[in-house]
Amino acid sequence: MHGLRTDLGSGAAFYEALRGELRALLADERDLVANAANCAGLLYHSLADVNWVGFYFLRDGELVVGPFQGKPACVRIALGKGVCGTAALRRETQLVSDVHAFAGHIACDPASRSEIVVPLVRNGELLGVLDIDSPTRGRFTETDRAGIEALAGEFLSHAG
Repeated sequence: MHGLRTDLGSGAAFYEALRGELRALLADERDLVANAANCAGLLYHSLADVNWVGFYFLRDGELVVGPFQGKPACVRIALGKGVCGTAALRRETQLVSDVHAFAGHIACDPASRSEIVVPLVRNGELLGVLDIDSPTRGRFTETDRAGIEALAGEFLSHAG
């Protein structure tokens, strides 16, 4: 386990507190890359039992790795490929309890067992995805989905 996990646990109150931290962290900055870097760092060190947190941004019709925390990552992902590409193509959050059961999963880190990917859509435009991996099967719940989608929304509200 890693991170700053507070006594709030992993429920809605934890995510609301984390959203407040993120809001304060991004308050005076509009640069997309700078905010993605700080967001990835905050989430990586605040969420328990994660081994990768980062962003992929849409560039010339494919996802290209952006700021992240964790082991080196796949650099480019085609839309519709793997969990990230599926989230981007469908513009729907993908919560995958067992990545090895996900058809077409791209194993950047073989230690990853579960994953959540939230598409970053602003004003109808797909900017990319927020990707979080865990070495534990079934790590992410519907509470995590709601909390991480809210965090992604907070990030987008500060993306110049």
